[in-house]
Amino acid sequence: MWTCAAPAAPALRSQSMPTPSSLHPAAESFPSHGRWIAFLVAAAFFMENLDATVITTAVPAMAQSFGVAPVALSTGISAYLLALAVFIPVSGWVADRLGPRQVFATAILIFTLASVACGLSQSLPMFVAARIAQGVGGALMVPVGRLIVLRSTPKSELVKAIATITWPGLAAPVLGPPLGGWIASTWSWHWIFFLNVPLGAAAIFFALRWIDGAPGGRRPFDWPGFVASGVGLAALMYGLDLMSHSPIDWAMAGALAVIGSCALGYALWHMRRAAHPLVNLSVFGVRTFRTSVAGGSLFRIAIGSAPFLLPLMFQLAFGFSMVASGFLMLALFAGNLGIKPATSFVLRRFGFRGTLLGNGVLVALGFAACAALSPDTPLWVMIVVMVASGVCRSMQFTGFNTLVFCDITPTQTSGATTLFSMCQQLSAGIGIAFGAIALRLAEQFTGHAGTPGVADFRIAFGLVTVLALVALFDAFALPHDAGARVSGHRSSAPA
Repeated sequence: MWTCAAPAAPALRSQSMPTPSSLHPAAESFPSHGRWIAFLVAAAFFMENLDATVITTAVPAMAQSFGVAPVALSTGISAYLLALAVFIPVSGWVADRLGPRQVFATAILIFTLASVACGLSQSLPMFVAARIAQGVGGALMVPVGRLIVLRSTPKSELVKAIATITWPGLAAPVLGPPLGGWIASTWSWHWIFFLNVPLGAAAIFFALRWIDGAPGGRRPFDWPGFVASGVGLAALMYGLDLMSHSPIDWAMAGALAVIGSCALGYALWHMRRAAHPLVNLSVFGVRTFRTSVAGGSLFRIAIGSAPFLLPLMFQLAFGFSMVASGFLMLALFAGNLGIKPATSFVLRRFGFRGTLLGNGVLVALGFAACAALSPDTPLWVMIVVMVASGVCRSMQFTGFNTLVFCDITPTQTSGATTLFSMCQQLSAGIGIAFGAIALRLAEQFTGHAGTPGVADFRIAFGLVTVLALVALFDAFALPHDAGARVSGHRSSAPA
C-alpha cells in the first residue's frame, strides 16, 4: 500500500490541501492527492486498530516472558484503551493549535516509538507504560487523520473517502487475534510490535510529503473540560472493560459507570457554557450528525459484540479449532471488503435513509442467522452467512460514518471529528461489554454458568438482533433527502 503511491508523489506536493475555510461541496473530481491521503490515513488507522486487538492471542507467551499470570496482561490492554479515552477529547484542540499535518505525523511517531518500547519491555510495568504512550499516539492519530481526510475531500467524493478509511475498524478486530497468534508462534510476541516500525516510518514519510502544513490557532486550552471528559471516559471505559471479564465485578463496574456518567454530564454542561470549550458541541444541532451519532452508536454496539461472540461460539459451542474459527472470521472480513466498490452506487441509488433502513434490516437478519447456526450447519452455509453479514455491516458502517459529516460546516469539522471519535471509542467498549453481558444472562437463564452452549449463544445473538433493530428508529426519522448532496441521490418523496 505504501510503495504503490510513490510514482504519484512528485505531482502531489504542488497541489495545496484545502484549509478548513475552503471545505465545501465541490464540483471538481476527487484530487489525486486526496485519494492517496485517504489511503495513508486508512493505513495508519489499520495500524492503530490492529494494535488494540492483535495481542489478545499472544497473552500466554507474553505472560510467560514477564513472569506473571496471563490475567495480569489485561492491565496492558486496559491501559491502552484508557489512554485512548482520556486523550481523544484533546485531539481537536491540538490539531487546531499546532496544525493537523504536524500533529498527525507526531502522533504516528509517538505510536511507533511506543511500539518499540512495547517490544523491548522486560517487565509488566514497562509494558503498561509503553501501552499508555501508544494510546496517547493513537488518540491523536485517529481523529486528526479523519480531520485531514475531511478537509482534503470535496463533499461530492466524501462517500469514497469515508469508505476507504472505514475498513480498518472492520478488519482489525477480525484479523488481529489470528495474526497475533501466528506472529507469536512463528517468531515471538515482540515482533507484533516491531512490525509497526517500518509501517510507521513509511506513514510519517508520506504524511510529511503529501499533507500540506496549516497554521495553528491560539484558542485557549479548556482544562476543566479536559479533566471532566477524561475522567468520565476513562471511568466508563474501565467499567465496560470489567464487564467483559468473568466473573463480572458488578459493584465496581456500577460505581465506575456512575462516576463516568456524572463526569461526562458535567463536561457537557461546562462545554455548552465555556467561551472556548475543548469540543464545540454546536454540531449536535445538525440533524444528520445527531442521528448518525445516536443510531450509529447503537449499531456499532451491536456490531462490536460480534468479534467477541462469534469466536467463542465457534470454539466453545461448536467445538471448532482456532484455525477453523479464524477461517470463518476471515469470511466475515471478505464480505467487509467485497462491498466497498459498490458503496457509492448503493447510496446514490437509494439515498442514506433508504440504505440505512433497508440494509439495517439485513444486518439484524444477519445476527438472527448467526443465532440459527449450529454445529450441524454445513460449512458452506456458515461461510455464506459470514460473508453476507460482512457485506451488510460494512455498508451500514460506511453509511453512518459518511452521513455524520454530510452537513458539517468548515468551522465545525474539528469538533465533529473529536466527538465522533469519542462516541466511536465508547461504542466499541460497550459492544464487547454488551456481548459479554448478553452471554452471561443467557448462561443464567439456561443454567450453563461458565460453560456456554449453543442455546446460550442463540439467546445472546437474539439480544444483539433486537439492539440492531432498535438502531433503525433514528434512521427512520431522517428526511428522504438527507445527505443528498453527498450521495447524489434524487428522491421524489417529500422531505
